[in-house]
Amino acid sequence: MRYSLPIFLLTLCAVALTQDRPNARSMVISKYGIVATSQVQASQAGAEILSRGGSAADAAIAANAALGVMEPDMNGIGGDLFAIYWDAKTGKLYGLNASGWAPSGLTIEHLKSNGISQMPTTGIDTVTVPGAVDGWNKLHERFGRLPWKDLFAPAIFYAENGFPVQELIGMDWTGAEPKLKNDPESRRVFLARDHAPKMGDLFRNPDLAKALRALAAGGPSVFYSGEIAKAILSTSSELGGTMTADDLKNFSAEWVEPISTTYRGWKVYELPPNGQGMAALEMLNIMEQFTPAKDGPLTTEEFHKRIEAMKLAYADLARYNADPKFAKVPVSGLLSKNYAKNRAQLIDLNKANCNVQAGRPPEGDTTYLTTVDKEGNIVSLIQSNFSSFGSGITVRGMGFALQNRGALFMLDPSTPDALAPHKRPFHTIIPAFMEKGDDHIGFGIMGGANQPLAHAQFVSEVVDYGMNLQAAMEVPRFTVRSNFNIGCNILIEDRVPAEVRQQLTSMGHQLELRAHYSMYMGRGQAIDHNTATGMNYAASDARSDGSAEPELPPALWPSGSHNNTQQH
Repeated sequence: MRYSLPIFLLTLCAVALTQDRPNARSMVISKYGIVATSQVQASQAGAEILSRGGSAADAAIAANAALGVMEPDMNGIGGDLFAIYWDAKTGKLYGLNASGWAPSGLTIEHLKSNGISQMPTTGIDTVTVPGAVDGWNKLHERFGRLPWKDLFAPAIFYAENGFPVQELIGMDWTGAEPKLKNDPESRRVFLARDHAPKMGDLFRNPDLAKALRALAAGGPSVFYSGEIAKAILSTSSELGGTMTADDLKNFSAEWVEPISTTYRGWKVYELPPNGQGMAALEMLNIMEQFTPAKDGPLTTEEFHKRIEAMKLAYADLARYNADPKFAKVPVSGLLSKNYAKNRAQLIDLNKANCNVQAGRPPEGDTTYLTTVDKEGNIVSLIQSNFSSFGSGITVRGMGFALQNRGALFMLDPSTPDALAPHKRPFHTIIPAFMEKGDDHIGFGIMGGANQPLAHAQFVSEVVDYGMNLQAAMEVPRFTVRSNFNIGCNILIEDRVPAEVRQQLTSMGHQLELRAHYSMYMGRGQAIDHNTATGMNYAASDARSDGSAEPELPPALWPSGSHNNTQQH
C-alpha cells in the first residue's frame, strides 16, 4: 500500500508535512527479510537466522527462543503458542494452535475435594501442558530450512553468558517478586540476592541454557518424553500436581483454519476458538456499521464508538468462547454482518452502556513477534506464560517457569469453559493477519484482555485513517483489565486530548488515566509485504523494549555463514 499520514493531518501545509509526523519511530523498510520483536537482541537473533538462509519460520523460532531467555516473565518453553503463516508463493494462510490441555487428573472434583471452590490463579493446579515447543516443531517441519539445532544458538548464548535486562521487562520482573518468592526454585533462579534484576543488570540463567542445549540436540521429544519432561513431572509431583507422562507425551499442536471478516475492503484474519480472536472480528463488524469520524481517531466520537463496540463483542466472547472440541461455539453466527448490524443498534451514540449483555447469534503476559523472509513469507506468532512468570513455579533444574493458563477454566460445569481433562482453556493470546490487494500484513498486540480491542483499533487506524504501520501502532489507545464484567471502566493513555477525556467522562465512561506509552495497552509488532514491489515494511511498538531488525543483504553476509540449500 502507499503509506500516508492520517487523513486528519492532510490539511497541514506541505512544509509542515515534511517537518511533523504523529509517530515517534520510523518504519523499517527493506526488500530483504525483517524480524520485529519486543527485545532488540531477539530481533537481531531472528535477522541473523534469515541472513544464514533461514525461512521466516526459522527466524520466528530463533527469536521466540531468545525472547524466552530475555523475557522469562512473559514467555518461554513453559508456555503456549499460536501462529499464522502466510505463504507468499501460493497466497495460502495456515493457522497453528499450540495451546496445551489440562492434565487428565485435573478435574473439578479433584479441586473441590481439596477445598477449592474457585479456580486458583497461581500454583500447580493452574499448570496445563506447555504447547510452545511442539508449536515450534510443527512450524519447523512444514516451513523450516535450517537444522533445528541451529535455531537455538542465540538463546543458549544469552542464557549462558547473560544479557542486560531492559527497562520495561525490569519493571515487570520487580512487580513479580512476591509471586517468585512463593516457590524456592523460582526464588533461586530469578531473584539474585533475593531481588529482581534492575535495568542494565546482567542476568544469566545457566539452567535454562542446559535445557535449551538438550532441546536443540535431542529435538522436541526431549521436552515431552525425555529429560525435560522428567523434570516437569518431578516438579509437579513434588507440589501435589496431577500431570502425568501421558499428558505430556500424547499432546500435539494442531493446524487450524483461520477465521476472517471483511472490513471496508480489507480481509482480516484471526484464529478460531479456544482463542479470543473472534472478538476482534466481531468488534470490527460492529464498527463497520458507523462512518469513521471525519476529524480523526483522537475524537470523542471515535473513542465512544470503539469502546461500545468492544463491550458488545466482549460480552459475546465471555458467553460463548470455549474449546470447540468440548462445546459448540457459534463462530459463524457471531461473525455474520447481520448480527453485527443488530448489535450496533444497541449503541447509544451519546451515552455509555455499563451493563452490556451477550447477544444470541444465529447458528452457523505475552510476547508477540512477526517475521518476513526475502521471499515474502510471513509468520505472525504469539507466545505466553499468561500472567507474569505464569504459575510462579519454576521447573527444578531447568530454569523456566510453567504457565498458568488453567486459571481461565471455570469450576461451574454448566459454563462453556468448565474445567475438564485434556480440555484447552480460554486463551487470550491471538496472532493476526490482514490483506488487501498487494499488501499482506502480519500483526499482533499482546496483553491479555487488551488484544482483540487493540487489534481492532490498529486495523481501523490503517484502514480508516491511512496511517502507516508505525503510526497505527503508536496512536493513543484505550483498554480494559478483564474480558469479563467490564462495566464502564476503561484505561486510557494520557496522550488522548484532555477535552476528549472530559467528554467521554460526561457520557458515563469511567476513565483510569495511564502514562504516555503504557504497557497496559499492549506491545505490538507489524510487518507488511507488498507483492507488487517486493518491499517489506515493519513497525515495533514504542511501548516495548524492542525493534524491527532487517536481514543483511547477501553481499554483506560474513564469508561462509550463508547456506541457502541446507535443510533440516
